[in-house]
Amino acid sequence: MSDRPSPQWPSPNFGERRGGVKPSLIILHYTAMKSAQAARARLCDPEFEVSAHWLIGEDGTSLALVPEEARAWHAGRSYWRGIRDVNSHSIGIELANPGNHPFPEPQMAALEHVLAGIMARWQIAPQGVLAHSDIAPDRKIDPGPHFDWQRLARQGLALAPSPVAAAGGDFTALAHAIGYDPGLDAETLLGAFRLRFRPWGRGAVTAQEIDLAQRVLAAFPAGFPVDGAGAGA
Repeated sequence: MSDRPSPQWPSPNFGERRGGVKPSLIILHYTAMKSAQAARARLCDPEFEVSAHWLIGEDGTSLALVPEEARAWHAGRSYWRGIRDVNSHSIGIELANPGNHPFPEPQMAALEHVLAGIMARWQIAPQGVLAHSDIAPDRKIDPGPHFDWQRLARQGLALAPSPVAAAGGDFTALAHAIGYDPGLDAETLLGAFRLRFRPWGRGAVTAQEIDLAQRVLAAFPAGFPVDGAGAGA
């Protein structure tokens, strides 16, 4: 893959992907810091032992920090579809945002460009584009309720729920089948699902949310390659 971008502001915080795996997931984060410059300094400081492959500023400036073939340190304790070492299986993108306002147009446009390139280079399906809150819902909410997932889905850059699904079902079982950690309680699973697909939802799970979970599950093709059963931390 000769078209892999070289880091423009290299971070020392990375290692080799364990087991020689290739990335099959892309994880979106917000920085929760005052500026992209402050986030860049943190992601490149060996004292903090955190990093991401990409940092995108609110003005659309996109910086490659870690080689995509390397294992950046962005996911932390996390889980998705049997994978517990999400860092080895993913590419991390940090969006400069304090977490309390929408993501501006230049930033979203830049994200779309970066995402399309990563997905093409590594043959990652839209179903593999996830929120940090998807993989660590008991401790993370980013990129948060202000992030426009539907915009990405309309362009094939994130999962779009199937228009048709089976009726009824148990929400917790559906969440587990989608990929959320089966070790988490029902309230945490519902909160994570709502952050991603229905951020205005409140109270107990509704029939509409069960239907939506059915349609999200139906959007995963048979034999979807993200299946890390037995993958270590």
